[in-house]
Amino acid sequence: MDKMKHKKPGSLKVAVIGGCGHVGLPLGVKFALAGCQTVLVDLSEKAVAGVNAGHFPFVEKDGDRQLREALAKGLRATCTPAACADADVLIFVIGTPVDEHLNPKISDVLRVFDSYAQYFNPGTLVVMRSTLFPGTMEHLYNRTKHHGMKLKLAFCPERVAQGVALEEIDNLPQIVSAFEQESFEAAYDLFARIAPEIIRLTPLEAEMTKLMANSWRYLEFAIANQFYMIAEANGVDFYRIYQAVRHDYPRAAGYKTPGFAAGPCLFKDTMQLASFFDHQFYMGHAAMLVNEGLAGFAVEKTCRALGGALWGRTVGLLGMGFKANNDDIRESLSFRVKKGLEFQGAAVLWHDPFLEGSTSLSEIMDACDAYVLGTPHREYLGLTFKKPMIDVWGIYNQPQLEILPGRQAAEPELQVINK
Repeated sequence: MDKMKHKKPGSLKVAVIGGCGHVGLPLGVKFALAGCQTVLVDLSEKAVAGVNAGHFPFVEKDGDRQLREALAKGLRATCTPAACADADVLIFVIGTPVDEHLNPKISDVLRVFDSYAQYFNPGTLVVMRSTLFPGTMEHLYNRTKHHGMKLKLAFCPERVAQGVALEEIDNLPQIVSAFEQESFEAAYDLFARIAPEIIRLTPLEAEMTKLMANSWRYLEFAIANQFYMIAEANGVDFYRIYQAVRHDYPRAAGYKTPGFAAGPCLFKDTMQLASFFDHQFYMGHAAMLVNEGLAGFAVEKTCRALGGALWGRTVGLLGMGFKANNDDIRESLSFRVKKGLEFQGAAVLWHDPFLEGSTSLSEIMDACDAYVLGTPHREYLGLTFKKPMIDVWGIYNQPQLEILPGRQAAEPELQVINK
């Protein structure tokens, strides 16, 4: 039986590599609150200093309060990898990026993994946490065996959304996978301390589960964005169609609304799944073209709204994050919109309540000839505009459908009287 099972929570030391980021920090906080000795290792001195001072370096619901509680229980952050030397568990939060040819850069994962090999002790539980290209776990397993490393290796993919990670770790099942029973038991024991349920999969199943979940969401957004562009390009108000399709029609209840589909996972994971299937995931590639193309479509709508030319015009871009009410700008399509507007000759003033350096909202409202809603932050929901607003999200477009009454009452039943 795994020796970790005999360790009390306070004697189990957990090190999180990449521990001050969007995935690592919430996880580290939860392990510390569960009683584990937890150390976060990160390259960013600024993030480490902020975490040790009790502040999340990004927007996270209830983040600072829970972080302070975790610090009181011994959580600490450091830039020193040697802090992992005596850890029972090393958790790697290493994403797999894609290169300029949309293929996964597995070498980045292997480089970081190898750089910490000096801290692997016999029996150490090594957990890969971020998205992995299918087959990476098998490579790591064979790699460690080839080099004689006696590790317990597991893959437990993260499943949380930015901004609510702490809440979702409490409430969502965790997927745990490993090649060997002993490794699974060690990983199960670890995550059972913080998760309501554990789902056991093989490593390949777990790798594909993460990619398929994000690709599915990416495709859902793509079909909504494609329908939006088809309608709007033909002079039809998409949101009238949207409301008509969904009105008291249960089969359309899950119909997604259009919007910029971005962020660090959806596009990247869809391209990884496509690469895994020898680039024959045609729906994934089509979704990429649609979702990425929506930024250019918004630029063209802005140009048409201002008479066909943007030279000498000023456009206000509201929201730079990739999702509402969050400060995460990774892969945000607002930046593509900004570049497109500027290339067409417009001067662009941008605002985001979560980012430093933006133009004031009042100045943008006064100075601009048109506006583009990049991110539907709550701060923008009550605004009114006297100049053109390009809103692919439909926040400001709530058309009224003409819905007329049908039959008022059922026809009375025909009574048959037997004589």
